Amino acid sequence: MKYGIAIFPTKKLQDLANSFRKRYDAHYALIPPHITLKTAFEIDENDMKSVTDELATIANETTPIPLNIYKVSSFAPVNNVIYLKVDPTDELVSLHEKLHSGKGYFQDNREFSYVPHITIGQNLSDDEHSDVLGQLKMTNIEHEEMVDRFHLLYQLEDGMWTVYETFRFGKDC
Repeated sequence: MKYGIAIFPTKKLQDLANSFRKRYDAHYALIPPHITLKTAFEIDENDMKSVTDELATIANETTPIPLNIYKVSSFAPVNNVIYLKVDPTDELVSLHEKLHSGKGYFQDNREFSYVPHITIGQNLSDDEHSDVLGQLKMTNIEHEEMVDRFHLLYQLEDGMWTVYETFRFGKDC
């Protein structure tokens, strides 16, 4: 089964992202707006306890993370994904690195450099991508919040992602 690790922002930010996603994101119905920390990987069912224990340890060592959204951007020309740019704070990058440490299930499975973001459009034609990106770049987007948890997700047979377990940051959580 495929698993992934992500942060879900507040409802306010999810509502903003979804206002774009329902028009421009073919994966709108498969997963809520999120910031990916670790892309899809496999976990053997027999190892689930040790994986969740390790994630609990990582969460325990992590303090709440500021999320700052400050513009719309794109991965073009690599692909036609449009996203809300998340400021790559030291705390966020550090958490991402811990989840790619090379230990156990946390092998470095990255294909690209880490660019924290919330996807709002994908699978767009070149012309549509250009038009939508041009419009959205004129939108003033400024959002700040603190996040205090991440989620281990798994993918269902129909492609939808759902939460397996939530891990709160800090020793007292």
